[in-house]
Amino acid sequence: MRKMFFIGLLLSTSICSKAQNAATNSGGQVQTVQPKIMVIPYTKKDEDIRTILEKDVNKRIAITKIKEAFDSRGFTTVDFVSKLKAALDNNVFHSDNQTDIKSQIVQMSGADIFVQAEVIFKQSTSGNSVDIILTGNEASTGNSLANKYGLSGLFYTDDIGKLASKAVENIATDFLNVLQTKFTDIVNNGKSVIIDIRFAQGSKYNMSSDKVGTSGLPLSDQIEEWMGKNAFKNNYHIQGTTDLNMIFDDVKIPLRDQSTGTNYNPNKFALELFKFFRSLNLEVKKDIKGNTIYFTIK
Repeated sequence: MRKMFFIGLLLSTSICSKAQNAATNSGGQVQTVQPKIMVIPYTKKDEDIRTILEKDVNKRIAITKIKEAFDSRGFTTVDFVSKLKAALDNNVFHSDNQTDIKSQIVQMSGADIFVQAEVIFKQSTSGNSVDIILTGNEASTGNSLANKYGLSGLFYTDDIGKLASKAVENIATDFLNVLQTKFTDIVNNGKSVIIDIRFAQGSKYNMSSDKVGTSGLPLSDQIEEWMGKNAFKNNYHIQGTTDLNMIFDDVKIPLRDQSTGTNYNPNKFALELFKFFRSLNLEVKKDIKGNTIYFTIK
């Protein structure tokens, strides 16, 4: 018999940096301090994240054991249940959409990294075991950072906590080393977003339009100039440009707002680009899905 359940983890860290004039400008090396972890349950479509731990003792045990594994390696953990209770007491949730609820919890936590742990409990005549698959993702963009698969081995016990501890113990060090390396790279070099700029049907503009603004440059060149000044450490890559479409497939944005030290996400970068388009007297629509920002020029 197989019982399957899922668990998620959130990792955040405090960062010290010198204040800059622009949110995305870095004025020196960013310093990373001790990470902070919040363990949260992964829910399937028909499960409510607000009540899932109350219904399944095995999930509570597994979450505790994973927290202990991170604690033992110097990470600081935050209690998910207390954060959830505070959110419920303050009526933070304005819908029953599970995706929205999880997103709000992520936002409240100030997390930088989301780590999903798939925990599989197996029973057989040869003994019982727990398999764990850890997948680390950058919280605001969803970009993958690290993956690891761990096995507890077979034991004649129904103690899921002990089996989960064994599975996590076998992979925690390697997983956290990879995660820390990738995370340090994000801190120092930024995280990636995709920007897709196109035109609404019937628009009088295209990428070759040179009557937009006062520079006299084609619109595509003005956009690239802006990107060079505003991408984190001026780091961006253009996938391609046509008269009707311009795609930046790798634009770096900072982990933290360089002027305030607060979390920086794709929505904040999209807002700055939106302001740029409005400064050119262009009417635009923006949409954000994960790490992709869509702009439609009307």
